Amino acid sequence: MKNGTESFVSSFHWPFAGSFGFNTDILATNPINLSVVLGVLIFFGKGVLSDLLDNRKLRILNTIQNSEELQGGAIERLEKARARLRKVEMEADQFRVNGYSEIEREKLNLINSTSKTLEQLENYKNETIHFEQQRAINQVRQRVFQQALQGALGTLNSCLNKELHLRTISANIGMFGALKEITD
Repeated sequence: MKNGTESFVSSFHWPFAGSFGFNTDILATNPINLSVVLGVLIFFGKGVLSDLLDNRKLRILNTIQNSEELQGGAIERLEKARARLRKVEMEADQFRVNGYSEIEREKLNLINSTSKTLEQLENYKNETIHFEQQRAINQVRQRVFQQALQGALGTLNSCLNKELHLRTISANIGMFGALKEITD
């Protein structure tokens, strides 16, 4: 196999006599090949390359023009936004001032309302205390009256006998009879 490869490689080294062949000497053929390729590229590619560059130049110019237009629009929007910001800041300051005065007004209203509520609660407390005192006094009076009545009944029951009891009833009947005659 080695002989077949050598014969194939060796055929490239020796050109055929009087015919076209390949020169495998890289150092001798490279500059020639490169100059031929570059000449062909320059000759045929010059128009294509110049068209590509012109198109690229137009796209770049269009992009720059669009960017400048966008920049102009952005500057206008920025100015409008700044004007709105100034307006909103002025309104915020006004709301802040109005808010502080409203807070003070509400604070005074709350203080007055709380003061009135405390005064009413104090009055209710005093009325409740007075009512409870009167109720306690009435309870004490009732108990004293009940105890006095029980004591009087106890004294009457122990002192009264049948005869005295009948005389007291007769006297009371006589008094009622006299009252009846007076009212008629």
